[in-house]
Amino acid sequence: MRSRRPTPTPGPEVKTTGGLLRGITADGVHSWRGVPYAAPPVGARRLRAPQPVEPWEGVRDASRFGPVPIQERIGEFIGAGKHTPMDEDSLTLNVSAPVTPSDEPRPVMVWFYGGAFVVGASSAPTYRGYDFVRRGDVVYVSVNYRLGALGYLDFSGYGTPERPVESNLGLRDQIAALEWVRDNIAAFGGDPDQVTIFGESAGAISVTTLMTVPSARGLFHRAIAESSAPGMVFGQARSRAWAASYVTALGADDDPLAGLTTATPHQLLGAAQVLRDQLGDQPGTIPTAPVVDGDLLPEAPLDAFEAGRAADVPLIIGTNDTEGRLFELPRLRMDVLVSEERAAQMFALTQPELREQVLAAYEGTPHRRDLGGDYMFWYPSVRVMQAHRGPVWAYRYDLTTPVLNLMGVRATHGMELFPVFGVTDRGSAAWLTALGGRRELRAMQDRVQGDWIHFARHGAPASYWPAYDPDTRLTKILDRADRVESDPRRERRLAWEGFRGYD
Repeated sequence: MRSRRPTPTPGPEVKTTGGLLRGITADGVHSWRGVPYAAPPVGARRLRAPQPVEPWEGVRDASRFGPVPIQERIGEFIGAGKHTPMDEDSLTLNVSAPVTPSDEPRPVMVWFYGGAFVVGASSAPTYRGYDFVRRGDVVYVSVNYRLGALGYLDFSGYGTPERPVESNLGLRDQIAALEWVRDNIAAFGGDPDQVTIFGESAGAISVTTLMTVPSARGLFHRAIAESSAPGMVFGQARSRAWAASYVTALGADDDPLAGLTTATPHQLLGAAQVLRDQLGDQPGTIPTAPVVDGDLLPEAPLDAFEAGRAADVPLIIGTNDTEGRLFELPRLRMDVLVSEERAAQMFALTQPELREQVLAAYEGTPHRRDLGGDYMFWYPSVRVMQAHRGPVWAYRYDLTTPVLNLMGVRATHGMELFPVFGVTDRGSAAWLTALGGRRELRAMQDRVQGDWIHFARHGAPASYWPAYDPDTRLTKILDRADRVESDPRRERRLAWEGFRGYD
């Protein structure tokens, strides 16, 4: 008979800049959920930079998660399930802390979810983070930030002096959340001078991008980027062209600003779907991504890293063995160059002189299916590894299971989330190990969580893991038995050398 979890009980009250909060105590941790870190971005605040949180009277109930940002419902593993509340008023975060008091402030770990900047939810069961709290004695924070058109399309060109519109709104939300952490986390027992930001996929792009945002300096002190795509940040001309196509899809060409500010969330989502279907002529891009706006983000992150202008904080960064194969699955199919035609088109639009050099490293090999994943995730992450001026620890996640092998995707995009968050025995992990591999996944959970927690506390992994440098390129391969390799995939790296991608 399955044992029931203990009933949550009222947690302690905490005073924040917004007012008093009362959370809950459950699963051995104190939690405060749905905590506003900015004013609701609705009405006159739609398409505006986040504004200071609106104070409240009395004690605010922080026992329930807040609504998630407007998005398609794809399920609760990383995003919104069928019954997940959804609203534009979604700028909230969640804090979890150990129940045991401490005489010393605890390290803080701030999580940014992935989902291509179009889906994601800090309330997803995957992201509860209780393992970090219980095992690592840290304070854990997960953040909602605006997604899709409301968070990342650059509509700033439609603004007026009377009704301004800012760019990079999702990125600005993340910075506002980090400012909230700086100002409030001590009340939860956290150390505002020992903050680690970490994320996966779009969350990892957020991490590597925030490292190059001048106004984010000093708000975090360590960073972990799991499967970042650092090149998925585009110039303003391209981003505004996407915004114009979106306005047309919305049917607002006659008065774009009015259309954008009065459309319903349903209409906004519908236009986003139309835009996505129209972008077949620019393979290997995602329109909902940060933009080099010359304001918040003055230059492309990869350029900033290579010029030595990124924050020189300690960094763990890595990718998974077969990143792009996940996106070949029918329900998840996205544009990561899964065909010869798409690859040829991408090179024609970027650097045609490198096409033969790159493709020669893949044609006739078992890695041909990995071209898209290498283009989007692996090679740009290598560029960050070799350019970053601070300490770097590089990894590649190779652990697979019989089910993943049978599907042909192996250690693909997102698979490291299972051990990182300790979801190896329950929920959506059940299918992953249905034919075996659970023991290896549990062992990986123990190792990777140990490294992530030690890094958050001390600025370096716990296990044997040499730092990366451009001469030796030592990289930890996370597998059934971890190992360290020098310059893994050297031939493929040399084939991509000099590739800059889209502007």
